[in-house]
Amino acid sequence: MIRKAYVFRLYPTPAQETALNGVLAVCREVYNSLVNWRKHDYEVEGQSPNYYEQKKALPVWKQTHPELREIHSQTLQDVVKRVDLAFQAFFRRCRASATGKAGETPGYPRMKGVGQYDSFTFTQGGYSVTENALTMFKIGAVKAVFHRPIGGEIKTLTIRKRGGKWFACFSCEMVAESLPESQESIGVDVGLSQFATLSDGSTVENPRFFRQDEKALGKAGRKQAKTKKRSPARRKANKVLSRIHERIRNRRHNFVHQFARRLVNRYGTIAVENLNVKGMVQNHGYPLAGVAKSISDASWSMFRSVLTQKAESAARQLVAVEPAYTSQDCSTCGYRVRKKLSERVHSCPNCGLVLDRDHNAALNIISLGLHRVSQSVEAAGFIHAE
Repeated sequence: MIRKAYVFRLYPTPAQETALNGVLAVCREVYNSLVNWRKHDYEVEGQSPNYYEQKKALPVWKQTHPELREIHSQTLQDVVKRVDLAFQAFFRRCRASATGKAGETPGYPRMKGVGQYDSFTFTQGGYSVTENALTMFKIGAVKAVFHRPIGGEIKTLTIRKRGGKWFACFSCEMVAESLPESQESIGVDVGLSQFATLSDGSTVENPRFFRQDEKALGKAGRKQAKTKKRSPARRKANKVLSRIHERIRNRRHNFVHQFARRLVNRYGTIAVENLNVKGMVQNHGYPLAGVAKSISDASWSMFRSVLTQKAESAARQLVAVEPAYTSQDCSTCGYRVRKKLSERVHSCPNCGLVLDRDHNAALNIISLGLHRVSQSVEAAGFIHAE
């Protein structure tokens, strides 16, 4: 069984949008109260309430706060769960920081300001779906565009506000649908000059969506800076800025999904590098220190995440190999040719191989990937024989 998300656009009326914003406002207040409760009890008593204690308090709060009765009970329970998850993540980061793990900086859960709480969730009920509408508790039937059928069993429904628009996200549990078996394999080397170089020699251009709109973002940001806070002009400038960011995000999302889908549809085995993208962006000793913005724009992490999800749902093999020396080692003879990042051609003095540096890396990646697959098969056969 796998989890799959379906996202659809909602078109609420002005009255319904007011109601949706009201739900977000109440959920935000509950979230802040729960965080403050935990903080206060820890400072006074040395022990914070847990998830179940805070969850039991909701019916009591409803008696003195009638606005809570306008919110579905499961939505309020999900707010409690979010607070609990935030504290669990905080304690995990504290433990990691104590052990000296890089990239894990403790940060106490903060209370949400106006506009910072942008979603609420129904878990087991409180909504119903029709052909062109989504009916929600105390809100009514909101017009929705269901551009494709919802598959599997719906587990949760999250209503999210993003850039002034409303979306419904259904998280569904479903059985993976395997694609026809393929014996083809491919190695993928991601980069900046090219988004990806494949082991068959083909390349995929880096679209650089953020760089394309960087000038427009700068212009919109300067206009926003000249407006007064909480003024109509500031709200208008914020809307323009958010639309540019939304356009970048949507184009990047579409590009990554389409490329990952092409790979999964054709190849039975896909090998990629197990890159520490977060460390590269944060400059933890990597040679790409000056190009963090370009790395983020290339969306390597998103591509890896999407490719993993699509490969799992299609029963394809996705193999992550260590990236060390994939660009240095010769893909023909294995001789290690030291070269700077600026050197884009691999020239082996041992066997005479000359080809593009990224193509050489992609060939090494698929070689390592297939070797790992064969080792796994042999290990599985040995265990079965035992």
